[in-house]
Amino acid sequence: MKSALWLPDLGRSVDNLLLHKLRTLLTMLGMIFGVAAVVAMLSIGAGAQQQVMAFIENLGVRNLIVEARETTEFQAYQKVRQQSPGLTFKDIRAMQATVPGLEILSPRKRFTPSQVIPKPQGELPVVYGVEPIYQQIAALKIAAGRFFTSEEAARAAPVCVLGEAARVRLFGLTDPLDRFVKVNAQWYHVIGVAGGQAVAQGDIAGVPGQDRNNALYVPTGAAMFRLEDNYSQFRDEIDGVYLRLKPDADILAAAATVRGILGASMSRMIASFAGWSTIISGGSLALAFSVSMAIGLVSGVYPAMKAAALDPVQALHYE
Repeated sequence: MKSALWLPDLGRSVDNLLLHKLRTLLTMLGMIFGVAAVVAMLSIGAGAQQQVMAFIENLGVRNLIVEARETTEFQAYQKVRQQSPGLTFKDIRAMQATVPGLEILSPRKRFTPSQVIPKPQGELPVVYGVEPIYQQIAALKIAAGRFFTSEEAARAAPVCVLGEAARVRLFGLTDPLDRFVKVNAQWYHVIGVAGGQAVAQGDIAGVPGQDRNNALYVPTGAAMFRLEDNYSQFRDEIDGVYLRLKPDADILAAAATVRGILGASMSRMIASFAGWSTIISGGSLALAFSVSMAIGLVSGVYPAMKAAALDPVQALHYE
């Protein structure tokens, strides 16, 4: 019985829409683009949140990362050296002795090669010289093989662990274990492959964005003593430090101690994210359609109420 009351109204509505095709089309386009814009913004926000949280979790919420301020320009290098000898193992020893709540740390010596064999399909991988404890600090999972040992690190053994992207670019579908990679003039024995890691593709508070999947992990000494280029003389002894704090440590106090050891001009800390993915949730769709429906009702009901309030004679005269 009730359906019989609104069916004629529905028919008249459809007839009116068909009568004014252009106006109907423009209204539909407005609603479609409006819904799409709301869904797009909410999906980008949700994707950004998920990727940021994954990246922070991968870095470690109790980790501090120190980056050296390096330069390859001679005049700038001289100016910097007048203020500081750069980041050195002396700083590492000072951190181990004085940083409150420190659990473990690893120095880092990063090197960008000019030639790698096998020739990679894409960007050249970056060499990360780190200590074996870095695997624990970075929560680095080993997909195949193993990470290098303390004994191998002590003698600067020419061994390496490939990041996931480096493995694909260098060896494709071939098993890389027990194969060799030539970095500039130095051969490294592949002993392991790391699993995929979350990355931030943009700079992070001044820290250069790096794809840690496109990396070769080697012992710190194997990077320091076996690799060099024309700019090696301008670089610091080490160019980064990864620190992990104990669960009950005061991260602000630890960061202040590190800055006190290095000086404010020597270190940079992390926090900015880019390269976000998108996630479309049911809530975002419901919100978008609710907004669209509300706009449609307001834009339709308000003119109808104004028209209903007009005197019939005036309304017919206007028509």
